[in-house]
Amino acid sequence: MADRWLDRVPRWVLAVGPVGILAVVFALLYFTEPFGALTAGDASTAEILWMLTVIGAIAGVIPVIIGMLWFPFIRDLEARYLHAFMALAAGVLVFIAVEMAGDVLEHVADSQHTLVGIALVGLGFGATFAVMYGASTWRQRKMAATDKSGLEVAYLVALALGLHSIGEGLGIGTYFVLDEPTQVLLLMLAFIMHNVMEGPTVVAAVARDRETPPLRHFAAMGVIAGGPVILGGWIGSFAQSDLLAALFFAIAIGAILQVLIEVADLIRFDAEAVLTRINAATFVVGFALMFILEDVLTELVLEGWLFPA
Repeated sequence: MADRWLDRVPRWVLAVGPVGILAVVFALLYFTEPFGALTAGDASTAEILWMLTVIGAIAGVIPVIIGMLWFPFIRDLEARYLHAFMALAAGVLVFIAVEMAGDVLEHVADSQHTLVGIALVGLGFGATFAVMYGASTWRQRKMAATDKSGLEVAYLVALALGLHSIGEGLGIGTYFVLDEPTQVLLLMLAFIMHNVMEGPTVVAAVARDRETPPLRHFAAMGVIAGGPVILGGWIGSFAQSDLLAALFFAIAIGAILQVLIEVADLIRFDAEAVLTRINAATFVVGFALMFILEDVLTELVLEGWLFPA
């Protein structure tokens, strides 16, 4: 029933609709400033956890779900364009991995136990990649080639993005306990700007399946990808540690590497070649888009050029 209703919606509405919803969320946050009243100094532990839960949901889960609203538009693309969209998603993931590699080096350097940090990073990266690679290999042996499921790859993408989202929460939690609500709001706006791109990144693999999965899967993937912002906020407010942050980032990089292999295999299953001109072009677009959203616009927000306090 839902699919038949969506079939009657113009394509341009499916493409532009999530942008309109995102604009409404931005406006509500910017003009109402809902988190300026309560600071960590006059809040109980329960109140801090609750506020960080709400903030994390708005900065993490909601933008991912908004981005997933592009699924009906992506689903009806031709195979080659769908592969191109999956390549764009890979570009997003590679940018995130590169950014986190820099964060790993920074946190290890800032810690007082550099050798321990290097060991933790190596262990976190290697163990995560090995476990996910082993699970993927086992799954592929258990299922016939004709049953290769984009939904399972989408869950892996959501997991990798979720691990990355912990780092975002660490920043929010740290500023919250420092009683800097303006910085918290600016970080939220910045994270929302690029987290919305994680939604289509998650569902791109699902779009190549013949059947649309039940809505509960979309809800679950949204929580997996964006929910860890909440966990990161809790950790950042009560257990600030460079070694812990470096470990989380290393785990996320290991997960992303395995996900990239899965995405390439999924494209190869449907097409003769993974590296085509259009796939290469959209990969670069995905990387460049995240650079603009993550580095350029975030810097403009934090410097007050956009959304001045």
